[in-house]
Amino acid sequence: MDWLRIGAFQLLILYHIGMYFVPWEWHVTADKTVPWAVLPMVAINAWRLTLLFTVSGFASAAMLTRTKLPPFVKNRVVRLGVPLIFGVIVITPIQPWIQLTTQRGYTADFSYFYLHDYYRFAMFRGMPLPAWQHLWFVFYLLVYTLLLACLRTLPAGLRTSLRSIVERILTGPLLLLIPAAIAIFVRLHWLASAEDNHNFLGDWVAHIRHFPAFLFGYLLYRSQSFWGTIRKGWPWIAAVALIATVIEVLIAWDYPMTRPITAGMRSLYQAARVVQGWSAILALIGIADHYWDRDVGPRAMLAEAVFPFYIIHQTIIIVVGWLLLGSDVPNLPRLLILVATTMIGCWIFYLVGRRVAFIRPLIGLRPKPPTFRHKEA
Repeated sequence: MDWLRIGAFQLLILYHIGMYFVPWEWHVTADKTVPWAVLPMVAINAWRLTLLFTVSGFASAAMLTRTKLPPFVKNRVVRLGVPLIFGVIVITPIQPWIQLTTQRGYTADFSYFYLHDYYRFAMFRGMPLPAWQHLWFVFYLLVYTLLLACLRTLPAGLRTSLRSIVERILTGPLLLLIPAAIAIFVRLHWLASAEDNHNFLGDWVAHIRHFPAFLFGYLLYRSQSFWGTIRKGWPWIAAVALIATVIEVLIAWDYPMTRPITAGMRSLYQAARVVQGWSAILALIGIADHYWDRDVGPRAMLAEAVFPFYIIHQTIIIVVGWLLLGSDVPNLPRLLILVATTMIGCWIFYLVGRRVAFIRPLIGLRPKPPTFRHKEA
């Protein structure tokens, strides 16, 4: 699953670069947006983050086969909590400052903002400060991991019974159909008008989508039943994902943001989005297992680099995008500049950080193992 995790994070970086060019609300937006760029964004929007939670659940199960629960919890709190705190203090502050100055009439410089306004612990011009920005994913993952740890304290017999019940229910095509049907019902009848808001206590749309995916990833690690369904069925599941994607993209094209969408089309769009999201995840797991289940090339380094990349990438995108505002640079060169500077910046951040012992835990890396030198006699 490492290659799938690596690919998912790289796709997420490209998605955030795309956010600069589409006519959606974001932290910074190009002078001239590209309306058709919404279509590829819509095609991956429903599953890009849920896939990461699924892979994270899988990785948690793998770690728990090698360590007991208390060390696992300590490891996760340190490896996720320390970068989160570091990120909110050092990495993300410039993002809300750029958004406030470019979109909400804020005029103070960054140093004044950081010293006087950033640590308000309150809403400021419609924005919660301090802001975790894209690092919400890290906090959610930390909480989901702690909830998993709580579930692991249940008696082993009860956990085994619950796993068996879930595997018996979600067998064959039902692995796709039942979760999708439940999610469609919840989306259309309970959370019809709600959207992700990254406010943890009220972000029910995100929790209903991401936490079950995290638990599924955890169960998948040791489930022959789930693996059997995915390995046999990923081609037809991929076909379902493709059909749902086409429906979603066509509706997005026919009903741009400037044209109100009808209630019926909105329901169809949301249903297609749910089906596409879940089927794409299952299909991508099957594809990764079939084609990428091998340890070749720079896999180990790339697997280690993805978390530092995630921590820094959005700040680079927003700062470079902000510097390009008001320039005569056309959008295609802007895209190339953003891709190049983001990749270069991420690699510098990772390669420098991994060599400095005190920086490693700040960017989500394991502490550097001590080196022992033998004294000559």
